[in-house]
Amino acid sequence: MQKQKRKGLGDILVEAGLISKEQLDKALKLQKKTGQKLGVLLVSEGIVTQEDIMRVLEEKIGVLRVALEECNIDPAVCSLIPEKLARRYELIPIAQKDGVLRVAMSDPLNVFAIDDIEDYTGMRVEPVVDFASSIKNAIDKYYRTQHVLVEPVKEKGILFKIDEETIELESVEAENESASMLLNSIIEQAIRNGSGDIHIEPLQNALKIRFRTDGQMHEVMRTEIGMLNGVLAKIKAICGMNMNEKAVPQDGRVKVSLDGRDYNLKVSILPTVFGEKIAIRIVHKKTSVIPKEQLGICQEDLVKFERMIKSPKGLVLITGPEGSGKTTTLYSAVSEINSPNVHIITIEDPVEYVIEGVNQVQVNMKTGLTYEKGLSSILEQGPDVIVIGDIKDAKTAEIAVKAAMGGHLVLGAFCANDTLDAVLTLVEMGIDPFFIASSLIGVISQRLVRKICPNCIKKYVATDEELSLLELDRPVELYSGNGCAECSGTGYKGKLGVFEVLNVDKSFRDMMKENFAKEKLRKFCVLRGMKTLKENAKQLVLEGKTTAFEMSRMLSFEEEL
Repeated sequence: MQKQKRKGLGDILVEAGLISKEQLDKALKLQKKTGQKLGVLLVSEGIVTQEDIMRVLEEKIGVLRVALEECNIDPAVCSLIPEKLARRYELIPIAQKDGVLRVAMSDPLNVFAIDDIEDYTGMRVEPVVDFASSIKNAIDKYYRTQHVLVEPVKEKGILFKIDEETIELESVEAENESASMLLNSIIEQAIRNGSGDIHIEPLQNALKIRFRTDGQMHEVMRTEIGMLNGVLAKIKAICGMNMNEKAVPQDGRVKVSLDGRDYNLKVSILPTVFGEKIAIRIVHKKTSVIPKEQLGICQEDLVKFERMIKSPKGLVLITGPEGSGKTTTLYSAVSEINSPNVHIITIEDPVEYVIEGVNQVQVNMKTGLTYEKGLSSILEQGPDVIVIGDIKDAKTAEIAVKAAMGGHLVLGAFCANDTLDAVLTLVEMGIDPFFIASSLIGVISQRLVRKICPNCIKKYVATDEELSLLELDRPVELYSGNGCAECSGTGYKGKLGVFEVLNVDKSFRDMMKENFAKEKLRKFCVLRGMKTLKENAKQLVLEGKTTAFEMSRMLSFEEEL
């Protein structure tokens, strides 16, 4: 659809009575000779002041006036527009929300600048206005910050480690130094932002970088597509991948040390239409474990959880999709039962938490130390508790079930939609239902939702749609985040667990033997007091810890699964 023609600055100033038609015509002729912007020329000639121009823009066409000196711009938002473009048009992005990019401009009527920014970012531009000098100062301040984020990486020596052998940045060959520095800057920024994933995605004419933070993807920057080859060369080198292979997917991993802390990077490269896409999962090697009381489990379910993990034997499954916080819950349980008189051995890929007094085994595919082989050896060690970081296949599940039947307490992370789905998945894997009923003592299913930012939380009256979601027939007040500098305008800060706890007792085992229909089992469990994921999410919404939107998003994800 053709865009509506906008009035020029000169016409607006004439309509406002600040300049005459003759003064405008004279200024336009002078503009053709000098090439100066009309507003700059009118101010330099003493015809109007900058203050006059900003006041008229605000009053006549509704362009909001901002004071950049008082703004705290998120560097991730700033990086959405390259410095070259920002300086060319005298503008700087200051906020983004729901596909709208708010941009401070010295000339908010410059349709060419707005069109270029919209084409580059794929977002709708909402122009606001400030003095050209203020915008130049902001560009100097915030784009210098971006460069500083790159430089310390080289100076401080962020370290990549392959098989515990430290490799300095300069020793890894890349196509060019700028691509190498870009990759290291991206990794450093993602770690400092607390992001879980990095996605480096080739487009037809640009290279897009997105982070997943608090479970949500957001774009942090775009750069020239020509940087891709150098970035690929660097990441393939440090992960020990085939440098010449471009037609098939590749996987690798590398350790990173930053500010004295270690992180594991799980790297996946996938060929796409416009080039190879890079996905990097950041796994933080944590040194402290969240106490079970801080996980977000309600008091009623917390009692069940504690009873499960303190059982002398049996199988306890922590379930949920990738990135739902299973490992955090698993190691909260380990920390709870860890004591000098309990022999605990874990097998993980990778070891994320370091817990004193616990024997932790790292899976190593290169040496053949798989979950299956590792578990066989662990059983020979006579542990009281076995912890399995990820039960991925039927063989691992079978060993876990038999170990639980043999007198061990087995805690394992397991990908399943919910508690009952975990039980049915074990059956589908070929595990004998009798063995499942005999070994399983509990299942914990979980999801993560975003927490409302405490700095900008506000109350509002729930809509009819939200009341329907919450299954309420009375008006209630709910909470949301207004968006602020602390939460980068999102209204959310941090994540919160939503849980469903299934306590497997004799009556449930008897029911399993009679009928494996999921819905019948669910009705049976609910009647016996099990609070579902939906019920617990509803409680968190009413308590003002998360939003109805997050609950709806979680339930939509459930339906897709």
